[in-house]
Amino acid sequence: MKKVGIIGVNHVGAHVANALLYQSLADEIYLCDTNTTLCAAQANDLVDAMSFYPRSARIIDCADRYEDLAGCDVLVNAAGHVAAAAGNRDGELFVTSAEAKTFAQRIVDAGFAGVIVTIANPNDVIATEIQGLTGYDPRKVIGSGTTLDSARLRHALADATGFDQRSISAWMLGEHGFSEFACWSHITFGSLTVPEVERRTGLTLDRSTFETAATKGGFVTYQGKQCTEYSIANSATEIIKAVLCDAHIITPVSTYIDDVYGESGVYASLPCEVGARGVERVLVPELADDEVQRWHDTCAHIRANVEKVRCW
Repeated sequence: MKKVGIIGVNHVGAHVANALLYQSLADEIYLCDTNTTLCAAQANDLVDAMSFYPRSARIIDCADRYEDLAGCDVLVNAAGHVAAAAGNRDGELFVTSAEAKTFAQRIVDAGFAGVIVTIANPNDVIATEIQGLTGYDPRKVIGSGTTLDSARLRHALADATGFDQRSISAWMLGEHGFSEFACWSHITFGSLTVPEVERRTGLTLDRSTFETAATKGGFVTYQGKQCTEYSIANSATEIIKAVLCDAHIITPVSTYIDDVYGESGVYASLPCEVGARGVERVLVPELADDEVQRWHDTCAHIRANVEKVRCW
């Protein structure tokens, strides 16, 4: 029996549940939200749709009873207030950090022993906070981090070059926010490096243009519909799937930083091997000198935000 709990079931949380059901990844999905009317409605809607999924699963409406999540293998934190993030993910800092404080100790006291995947923004700050409040093994607290930003980078590179996104290896590192950066030294198109692609196609891939597309692509979506849903839900589901299936995929997630280029003590995105135990290994790339400086800058930004809400 694979059990997933979701805290916050508005836009993103509900789409995570839907994605889990379409991929037959969970036997039981526990929905939790302080808006108990919304939680009941989402549960009912998903059960109404059960005939159309590949196989049936049990949907449990937990309302605001966080203790009901204790037996889950994975707990997803999707509790956010997207309107506060219009134009800047840091806008959610105080409201989402306050949300985490309402459930962290309660799930500890209830005996939860699984893996936490947190989606709420600012993602790295909330991941740092949840680990600090719960005292859990840092490997078992994962931020969705730049998994989605990296997909947005591949989207932009695919549009420019004509290569399929799935043939491009390109990752954003650091903060899930404006201080993140593309790891240009490790981008490949199949087996071709960026300079090789530029020489063979005659294209010039302007670094800043593509980083902007990756960093601010979500706000293009936000401007049209006041939220992002499908992309973040599916990227989070990939991380959840890696845990539930012990897949050992490598993806850039926000993880606890311990002496990486001299930085420690906060969460930030690096390539990680994700499996049943959470982050199985952190794979630190050999960064170029300019990338090392940007790594220091992004960690400094995350650390400054953490200090604004730290209470552990």
